[in-house]
Order: sequence, then structure tokens, then C-alpha cells
Amino acid sequence: MERRSLIVRSIWAACLLVGGLNHALTLLRHGLFWDYGGVAWPSAAYWSSLTVLDPLAAALLFLRPKVGIAVTILLIVTNVLHNLAFTALHAPEGEFWMRVSHPFLVSQIGFMLLVAATARLAWKGARGAN
Repeated sequence: MERRSLIVRSIWAACLLVGGLNHALTLLRHGLFWDYGGVAWPSAAYWSSLTVLDPLAAALLFLRPKVGIAVTILLIVTNVLHNLAFTALHAPEGEFWMRVSHPFLVSQIGFMLLVAATARLAWKGARGAN
């Protein structure tokens, strides 16, 4: 069980690191205080914070596995909910589904579904009471 948990957490960590890298590249291109093309500051701050939060969650998956699992679930659920809400509010009429089908959002939804499907396995095999 521990080995399976480690494999699942490793896959999650790889996905989180790719997400964090995407956010880091965006900030390198546009600067730390970029407003993501004019979005409200809470959305810009949330997206920018993922540059640090995604790799932090990835590290916690190994350093404090149960904390890392909880943080990963929290991050991916809030990320998908935020991005779906943002898309719903800002997509021109009739374009919501087209925008939701963009590979970036589809990959986030896919990762969220993977996390949901494997969370129990990751948790049961995680060592310690942390």
C-alpha cells in the first residue's frame, strides 16, 4: 500500500510541478505584478500564488504526505472552480463550452478527476500521522 501511495503522490507531484512551472514562466514573461491581461487583482494574485503553492504542495506530498494530500486536493479543486467561474463570467455569449474545452482547462479538470479517483489510495498508504 505504501508503494502505491508513493507512486500516486509522485504522479500528483509531477503534475503540480508542471503547473507551477507554467505559472513561473508566465511571471518571467510578464513580471511579478502582471494583471493577466486586465483581470481583477484577486484572480491575478491567485494565479500568481500558484507559482509557489503548486511546488510547495508537491514537496509536502513527500515531506508531510497527509498534509500534502490535503493541500493538493484543496489547490486543484479551488483552481478548477476558480477557472470555471472566471470562464463563465468572462466568456462571450455562446463561447463558454469552447473555452472550457481549451487544453489547459481540460488538463486541470483531468488532474482534479485523477486526484479524486486516487486520493483514498494516496491517503491509506501515506506514512505517519502527519
